[in-house]
Amino acid sequence: MPRLPKAGLWSSITLAASILTGAAQAGTAQAAEPITIGFGMALTGGLAPNGKSALLAMQIWEQETNAKGGLLGRPVKLVYYDDQSNPSTVPGIYTKLLDVDKVDLVVSGYATNMVAPAMPVIMQHNRTFLGLLGLAANSEFNYPNYFSISPTGGPHPKQSFSAGFFSVAMAQNPKPATVAIVGADAEFARNAVDGARELAKEFGLKIVYDKSYPPTTNDYSPIVRAIQATNPDLVFVASYPPDTVGMIRAASEIGLKAKLFGGGMVGLQATAIKTQLGPLLNGIVDYDFWQPVGSYATPEALDFLKRYQAQSAAAGVDLLGFYLPPFAYADMQVLQQSVEATNGLDQQKLADYMRSHTFHTIAGDITFGANGEWTDARVLEVQFQGVKGNDVAQFKDPKVEVVLYPPALKDGDVVYPYSDARK
Repeated sequence: MPRLPKAGLWSSITLAASILTGAAQAGTAQAAEPITIGFGMALTGGLAPNGKSALLAMQIWEQETNAKGGLLGRPVKLVYYDDQSNPSTVPGIYTKLLDVDKVDLVVSGYATNMVAPAMPVIMQHNRTFLGLLGLAANSEFNYPNYFSISPTGGPHPKQSFSAGFFSVAMAQNPKPATVAIVGADAEFARNAVDGARELAKEFGLKIVYDKSYPPTTNDYSPIVRAIQATNPDLVFVASYPPDTVGMIRAASEIGLKAKLFGGGMVGLQATAIKTQLGPLLNGIVDYDFWQPVGSYATPEALDFLKRYQAQSAAAGVDLLGFYLPPFAYADMQVLQQSVEATNGLDQQKLADYMRSHTFHTIAGDITFGANGEWTDARVLEVQFQGVKGNDVAQFKDPKVEVVLYPPALKDGDVVYPYSDARK
């Protein structure tokens, strides 16, 4: 075999090295392709106070995951669009995410009204889908690869949302006899009101008012006056943040005399709305999903909140992060654990794993049951007591939001009736 000249030998070595380097770089580039996670989120509009806090929690997960080497050796990247708190934008957003952006994984935006309109697109694409705080969002679709990240659940998720309100009410002496039920004409409120009706019947309460209002309503005084005219013992309201604020202001101005008022008011969990309403909150009994009490205040959850609160002011989001951020972060934890356990992005394998395993998250251990709901509900019922002024600091103290339900976490007694509690 003839020898190559010295120059030719070095040329061959250089060429071989270049080929190997190029192949290595190509492999590295391919391995470094991010795993993309797509979703819409309420960054403007009525749901934005909660939606923006959810996004920050997800971004914290993204930062921390990438700092630890990513998923499956690849970085993770959130791909998101503002759904403007408008359900009509949602189908287009998810169509773009799946058909144009071609994201690897999808999760929902925040709230029932945003989860439900995404479902037909998700089902058409046969994607595994995690819904963030959707109340019984899969009850009409029955899609097997849907999984709810919400402490509502159990065999009757619609009822689980208001179980605490009615349980607290029926423990009073004398027991209430009548209830007014009101909610927006939208997906969330319809589901919440369905559950409230069922519980009212179960407890033998007479429904004296049962009406919905358009989500675009601005003046709630006529609604509160109509409710007042029926003289109900209980007033259960299923509302989103803008109407929650309007309903409370109207109740204060008119002097609503119900024995218990609240139940399903979204928005009272957001720090900005709490500080906006201040003492007008006193006496209201409402649901909550997370408070720094009992079994909720795990070291993992409190550690996450420290990280969240360190960034919240600069990000312009909810300063405390007690309500939605733990669940938004848990959403990503469930996704991460499923991807790592199945060692891939196969949609059916992910769904099968989610259906058959328990997930350890900062929001507690999660096991999915029928229709992707949690096997057991963990909804709190709280009453605002002793709120003074509009400062943020008081809402760090659980004493102004007394936990009334479930019994295992109860840390105070209800002030009853509402007309006395609001003083």
